[in-house]
Parts: sequence; structure tokens; C-alpha cells
Amino acid sequence: MNLPVTLSLYFGRQFALAVTVMLFALATLVALFDFLELLRESALAPQASFGIVTEIELLRLPWSFMQILPFAVLLGGIYAFWRLARSSELVVARAAGISAWQFLAGPVLLACMFGMAGTALLSPLSALTYGRAETLDNMYLKPNGGPLSLNGGDLWVRQADTGLTAKGVAVVHAKDVQLHDRMLEADKVTILRLDPENTLLARIEAARATLDHGHWALKGVNVLRPDAAPQYSVSLDFPTDLTVSRVQESFASPDSLSFWALPGFITVLKRSGFSAIQHELAFQALAALPLLCATMALVAAGFSMRPSRRGNAGTMLASGVGCGFALFMVSEVANQFGTSGAIPVMLAAWAPSVAGLFLALALLLHLEDG
Repeated sequence: MNLPVTLSLYFGRQFALAVTVMLFALATLVALFDFLELLRESALAPQASFGIVTEIELLRLPWSFMQILPFAVLLGGIYAFWRLARSSELVVARAAGISAWQFLAGPVLLACMFGMAGTALLSPLSALTYGRAETLDNMYLKPNGGPLSLNGGDLWVRQADTGLTAKGVAVVHAKDVQLHDRMLEADKVTILRLDPENTLLARIEAARATLDHGHWALKGVNVLRPDAAPQYSVSLDFPTDLTVSRVQESFASPDSLSFWALPGFITVLKRSGFSAIQHELAFQALAALPLLCATMALVAAGFSMRPSRRGNAGTMLASGVGCGFALFMVSEVANQFGTSGAIPVMLAAWAPSVAGLFLALALLLHLEDG
């Protein structure tokens, strides 16, 4: 039997409305608690006015939407399907010969579209506003923290170095790093130049260094090579593809980069010697968001389409919510394993969604075809 268009549109409209309302309700609740936390932090930061705190919270709203979207799909789907079952509309649809797979096609497709909109459209906005919020947070609430916390600290960088040998690398260690007017300056800089087998080819010691466009500008330089006398020079330019913004962004959260910007930035991180695992995990998680939303819709259907006359409706709904949060916890644990490198990034990002999808399908098969 072909899928009835009118009925599919009706179920899809009910599902989309419930998810949208739940999304805004959850975002408002999360924003309220986050705003209260920001007010608590601002009590210790006199320079942070009420307007600054409000601006930070408003800039974080798109990021909050991204984080709670799967839960909005789950809770909104549970409410929509439970209401349809309670009003016997699902019973009537089944009596007309329409299976659960047919009237679930529309809501599941809409859940995928919610996920795709979050990945493709909301992600760039979230990254832009979240980055601005982090800048204000570091400026007013955490002046000694965040990506600029490298001020006065050490910086370790591993970068490509083809000056002495093909596919060579250089390890740069800079002490007392300071950021002045978008210029990165450091004292006591050490550069170890290695071949692909990590054999030391040369060691550069500099009293001062400034990260300029395309190179480190070194001052008071001593160059040491195996079986050679030290060579001193007043200044030396050492090539690099690092920039101040890249160094800052590498210390920032991957949430400040959009889905479209992450692949290029991951390439830059790997070439510059920074770890890209967190950014790769964030990219794969965004790619898997449509599948996760579809999984949440199926989980919601599996636990809320039971006719109310059978009883235990409250238990089933609570089980659906618990199953959704259990899926979230499994996803978080997988992310931790992926961040530590214990499991591949692809597995950490996609396995929870795929596993949840199969479990939801098994539950629906049991309830529908039992």
C-alpha cells in the first residue's frame, strides 16, 4: 500500500510541532540555569556588567540549541506519539490497514531533516556566536583563562620542517609566551630539527622570538649541530605555517568551528603538529547528528505508541526517556574513549547512534510484528 500523503503530513506536522516546542522549552530552561551561573561568576568579576553577561548568554543560545536537539526530538516525539495513541488516532490508522512503518516514515524523515538543518545551517551560526561568547567570557569573566591562558606559560608545537631533509619535523618549545596586540612573543625558545626517524639534525636556541607572518623571528640565536661548533647569529627567520589565530584556535573548543570549517582546520592542525582528535570527533559527531535524531525519533515511537488502554503507559514513557538518556551517556563515554585515542574516532562518533538505531528497530519490530 502506498503511504497516504494526507495522513503522513498530519503525523509529520504533529511531530514537528512537538519537537519545535520542546526544543525552545529546553533551550529556555538550559539558558536560565546557564545565565544564573554566569551571574554567579560575574559577582567575582567587577568588569562584567549585567549587559555583558546577558550578551554572553544570548550568544550561547545557538550552541544550546545544537546540544539539546537530539533530546528535543526524543521528548517531543514521545509526547507527539503518546498524544496520538491516547486519542486513538494511531489505532484508527492501523485499523485502516496502515502499518507503523508507513506512518513513521514522515516523522523519521523530519527528524533527519532537523539533524541536517542543525549540522548544515545551525552549526555555522553556533560556531560564530559561541566563539564570540568565549572571547567575551575570557575577556570579562576569566581574564586569566581560556585560549589566552598561554600568556606567561609554555608553548609546545610540532610542525613540518623541510629545510634540512624532506618530511622533516621541528619541535618548538617557547617559554614565557605573551600576546601583545595580536603578536605572539616568547623568551628562551628552543627548536629541535628532526628527520622522519626523529634523529636530531640541529638544535636552535634563541633568547627571544616573535611569531610573524610565515616565520618565527628569532633574536640572539645559537645553532648547534652534531660534530660541529656552535654558530651564533643576531637574528634568524625560521619558517612556519603557524599564525597567532591558529595557535589561539588550537587551544579553543572545537565548538567554535562550524561543520564546514572543521575539515580544513583539521588539516592545518595536523600539518602544524597539534592534536586534531577533538576536532575530528566534533566533525564526525556533527556528521552523525541526522542519524542520531532519526534514532531518537524511533526510540520515542517504540516507547510511546502503546495504546493507553493496555496500561503501564507511564512506565513505558519513563522507559523511553531513560533509554534516550542512556544512549546519551553511552555517546559521552564513547567520546571520552575517542578523545583519549583508545578507539577510532569514527567508531566513537557513529557507534552509539548505529547501536541505538538497531535497538529501536528491534523494539518496533517486536511491538508491530511481535
